[in-house]
Amino acid sequence: MTFDPTTLLDVPGLDAPFLARLEAQVAELLGVRDDVVIFQGEAILLMEAIAKNIAAPGATAINVVTGPYGAIFGDWMRVASAHVVDVTSSLDAVITVEAVRAALDAHPEATVLALAHAEAATGGTNPVAEIVALARSRGVVTVVDAVASIGAEQVTPARWGADICVIGPQKSLAGPAGISAASVTARAWDVIDANPGALSGSSLSLTDWRETWLRTDRSAIPGTPSVLESRALGAALDRVSAEGLDAVVARHTAAAHQARAGLEALGLRTWQRGPLGYASVVTIVAIPGDLDGAAFTRAAIDAGGGLVTAGNGSLLDKAVRINHTGRQATPEAVDRALAGLARAVAEVRGHQELVRMTSR
Repeated sequence: MTFDPTTLLDVPGLDAPFLARLEAQVAELLGVRDDVVIFQGEAILLMEAIAKNIAAPGATAINVVTGPYGAIFGDWMRVASAHVVDVTSSLDAVITVEAVRAALDAHPEATVLALAHAEAATGGTNPVAEIVALARSRGVVTVVDAVASIGAEQVTPARWGADICVIGPQKSLAGPAGISAASVTARAWDVIDANPGALSGSSLSLTDWRETWLRTDRSAIPGTPSVLESRALGAALDRVSAEGLDAVVARHTAAAHQARAGLEALGLRTWQRGPLGYASVVTIVAIPGDLDGAAFTRAAIDAGGGLVTAGNGSLLDKAVRINHTGRQATPEAVDRALAGLARAVAEVRGHQELVRMTSR
């Protein structure tokens, strides 16, 4: 079937009731009664906005780094002149509660703690519930990046006690990339309001949106929100609601289990060291040490039918990623990806053996 891009043109504009309904859908998805900010931009922009509004000059923030976006979030808080303490794990393991506790013990003055739930780049899921509970017991406001986990795992900010929870629909919700959302508690707003460096008159300001929309009668939308992305988000949330969020999570969980079992049968292993902490959004596959990493990556992508991609950042040519994500969280998709990996292993090993034989 040929896609007609003109169907994206002349889409009816948004009205205030639609935007309010979109917020209500996100609140229902997250199970919260807190404010929901619908942000006109991909989730990385919303994460930057939160970092630069929650981090006050001179304040101490604990920043958990188990992937590239955690490192970036810490850098943004440093730009806001906060004192940032990174708590870092190796990229093939999730963070431990003990490591976070040690950082909080060493910095009792900390006011903010930030961490990711699932890591799509490294394939791990951090123990968010335990870490948020620990931070909350110290009076520390928490920011949870649930962009990769929403729809693939249970994301329950109210049950966790998380103050800010950021989501993006482009992964397991099978929605658009150009819009994102966050739930924000009253505790988080208090920290932002007390921050002399919090942004105003800026596209990254959270309080501007609160004052011009969330705290109004919501009869008029401020600015010009994106029509296509907003409607696409609504459609994605409608589809998730029709299937049932628990069913969507179950599909991703089953796909991840199937992928890990299939890797073991192929003599391959996950990049993430288990058994705890595997993410359900994707499966990261370690490239065997006896194979040429670049050659294997190319072969796996070619044979993976669009389901296998290269490792991110420092994992390039060290790992590949099975994207059993969104509508591809199915047994059939995982089987295709595993078959592609099997062909890639055979192709690269065969080529390397041929080179060895001819070089004798």
